[in-house]
Amino acid sequence: MTLYVIEADGGSRGNPGPAGYGAVVKDAADGQILVETAESIGTQTNNVAEYRGLIAGLTSLLALAGDGAKVEVRMDSKLVIEQMAGRWKVKNEGLRPLASQAAALARRLKVTWRWIPREKNKDADRLANEAMDAAAKGRTWTASASSSPAGRAVGASGSGAAATLTGGGPAEDLLLFETDDLGAGVVTREPAGQAERTAMPTGRGTGWRPPTSVATSLYLLRHGETPLSVERRFSGLGDPELTPNGVAQGEAVAARLAGEPYGIQVIVSSPLKRARATAEIIAARTGLEVVVEEGLRETDFGDWEGHTFTEIQRRWPDELAAWLADPSAAPPGGESFGEAARRVQATGDLLIERYEGKTILAVSHVTPIKMLLRFALLAPLNALYRMHLDLSALSLIEYYADGPAVVKAFNDTSHLR
Repeated sequence: MTLYVIEADGGSRGNPGPAGYGAVVKDAADGQILVETAESIGTQTNNVAEYRGLIAGLTSLLALAGDGAKVEVRMDSKLVIEQMAGRWKVKNEGLRPLASQAAALARRLKVTWRWIPREKNKDADRLANEAMDAAAKGRTWTASASSSPAGRAVGASGSGAAATLTGGGPAEDLLLFETDDLGAGVVTREPAGQAERTAMPTGRGTGWRPPTSVATSLYLLRHGETPLSVERRFSGLGDPELTPNGVAQGEAVAARLAGEPYGIQVIVSSPLKRARATAEIIAARTGLEVVVEEGLRETDFGDWEGHTFTEIQRRWPDELAAWLADPSAAPPGGESFGEAARRVQATGDLLIERYEGKTILAVSHVTPIKMLLRFALLAPLNALYRMHLDLSALSLIEYYADGPAVVKAFNDTSHLR
């Protein structure tokens, strides 16, 4: 498992005064910076800025590596480290909400806390000072040439922070960044003709009025756990088996779908083993056959298959940058997202036409499921970066002949609890 380091810092010119924070996420093995983030936060105290830096670092790591990642958090603030480690009480009323927020994020990770002297916190200290300088001038911090090496993607987060993304991420999770959490700017361009495909169909309802026809219900299920998903490696057309935990996930969702109110009538599956095995577990509980649909397969990641994001960033930095920026760009020897979108759109249309009025379960992968949800929402390609799908997660789209498609459920994993 990849081990990570978060280094965070914050400060103010005057305490309180113009304040800012900075944080970096590093690969613990070689010290490579994977994410940089900073923000000017107006007039605040040193301690508030330090906690804001910690929160930004934890948020960035969760977006990068997901829950359960192992990390050592390093700060030169003795106060924050001791309070987070539970050895000191948070006596300042103004800090308690920030401490609670940081603790909630930390509980989602496997964290060790370490105080370090300021001279060993240079990367975060540099970012914090840049942010404080910007705050003193009444400006928003932006990445400087020194803090944004060539090849790093920079963007703005919903919180106002800016993040510089340099690699890493949940690998089997298709579009590997949830930018609402991370704030890393993944710039994409719409494929040619995309505006026409996502325009509201003429004469259809808006979703406010009740439907006047029977829905075609399409349940979308992501397959169970595999060895590659455990290690957060790209898993496209490679064909790993389910892990024992993945089989258990399949059994759990099968028990759920075999009863009311689901009434599954048709099961279709990607041809890949991890999806088919999940589908077969459900078929055994429901007495249905599994129909294999080639178009439900995962994106072909080509030469990147089986690699982590960090490995790809190091071996194919230019190709990776192009892939993240343009949906028409494909991994070496692989398939572009534009190609995948056209394939999935055609498959979805076929399923709705063939099984009109029925309740369908489609067992597939992150890319096809996100694509089908995007089409139902008439959303642009960038919407894929705003979705996260867990293993064995269930979503639902209902299609009406006299109205729009309606997303009724998303990323439901209640059967795993």
